[in-house]
Amino acid sequence: MIGRSIFVPCSFILIPKKMQAKTLGELKASNYTSLSVKEELRKNLISQLQNKEAGFEGILGYDETVIPELQNAILSRHNILLLGLRGQAKTKIARLLVNLLDEYIPYVSGSEIFDDPLNPISWYAKNEIATHGDDTPISWQHRSERYTEKLATPDVTVADLIGDVDPIKAATLKLTYNDERVIHFGLIPRAHRSIFVINELPDLQARIQVALFNMLQEKDIQIRGFKLRLPLDVQFVFTANPEDYTNRGSIVTPLKDRIESQILTHYPKTIEISRKITFQEAKLTSEQRRDIEADGLVKDLVEQIAFEARKSEFIDQKSGVSARLTISAYENLISNAERRMLINNEKNTFVRLADLSGIIPAVTGKIELVYEGELEGPAKVAHTLIGKAVKHLFARYFPDPERAKKSKTANPYTKITEWFTEGNTIAIADDQDLTKYTKELMAVDGLHELVKKFHPKLSENQTLLLMEFVLHGLAEYSQVSKNYINGGFGFADMFDSLFNVDLDEEDEDDFR
Repeated sequence: MIGRSIFVPCSFILIPKKMQAKTLGELKASNYTSLSVKEELRKNLISQLQNKEAGFEGILGYDETVIPELQNAILSRHNILLLGLRGQAKTKIARLLVNLLDEYIPYVSGSEIFDDPLNPISWYAKNEIATHGDDTPISWQHRSERYTEKLATPDVTVADLIGDVDPIKAATLKLTYNDERVIHFGLIPRAHRSIFVINELPDLQARIQVALFNMLQEKDIQIRGFKLRLPLDVQFVFTANPEDYTNRGSIVTPLKDRIESQILTHYPKTIEISRKITFQEAKLTSEQRRDIEADGLVKDLVEQIAFEARKSEFIDQKSGVSARLTISAYENLISNAERRMLINNEKNTFVRLADLSGIIPAVTGKIELVYEGELEGPAKVAHTLIGKAVKHLFARYFPDPERAKKSKTANPYTKITEWFTEGNTIAIADDQDLTKYTKELMAVDGLHELVKKFHPKLSENQTLLLMEFVLHGLAEYSQVSKNYINGGFGFADMFDSLFNVDLDEEDEDDFR
């Protein structure tokens, strides 16, 4: 649910013939009808719904929740607050609203707030029309230019958003400070007839939020001592994180009351939707897509790590676990496999479970730990999440080791665990070439036979991957031990490892 809007420069787009009016008179002759920005959004959404066209492309998992509520808000001509944890596509949704605007609208040429020629509000536009009449020159603005976005930070001022007196303009034009022309307009007046987005609204100081009251309700602006009324036409969209209400600030109640629709966003509810989002947003090169094979198992593991994080007792759930975690983790996973391929001078490779050691930086940078998590340490919490993800998915591929151990039938894992009981160990590093990787896995008695028994039709690469997966799964069910080595994992007998751990060594926490 993470993305970027692509704005197309107006100069590269041909204006339709019916919109090539160059003067106010020609515009009137074309029977052009002006609409407010909210009416414009409503009109185009109605057309989209009636034609059953896809809207909000690239927004996944919201078809039955957020999108219908957003459409209702647009039909109601409401200002909108998107409320949700980080990484829930709030900004992307706001940027996609531009697609519901008309492709072009006319404005009085030279107007810094893009005045409607049929309904001017600024001194400049009114003067131009009064002076030139139907010969007033007009220009056309593309919808890609009708979007303004501002990140709310504590240093934002009223002058930034609304405007201030410009003494240099007053001196240059030889005007008194009583003249409206000395005003330098801020971002919101310049977003007249456009969509204006304020991200992270609670970070905006309360006194700045108060300055927005009149703009939302009475449609006028107040700049220093000026008694100025500009009926601005703006579609406001705000985004906020619920955590901000306690940690950094709050939305003042009168402002929240003036925002007609509050829409709650959420994280993907299924692995399938989460995977689609990750692959849509992950930035992979054509070489990475061509030369590196990523099985569905490793893709699901990356997503499951985020699902485990969103219910972990070590992670602050009020802060949330962004969808950026899985996107960054998947990019790191592919890059880790690519690095091995380059080191070993191989033409292609496939993602292994050992490559999960390469996603730790992506995980630790995307989670906020509570006190218990801080005691564990971010790296250990990340490894714990990986382990839980493995355990969750293991039952999809193989029998439950605990039930198999208690079953009256033959335990399919006996040969494997007995091999480790005899004192054998293996280490799977993420930089091993294919030959060494295969040799290590094939050395484990019964491992290859187990995978072939339950998954006989897999390719050689998939078979090796599942062999490695079995070792991780058995470790999560305490059938063998797993320790974390630099760039990979080592496996040994469970009890032998417990008795041989030197509690004075720095790596004591690596054993589980």
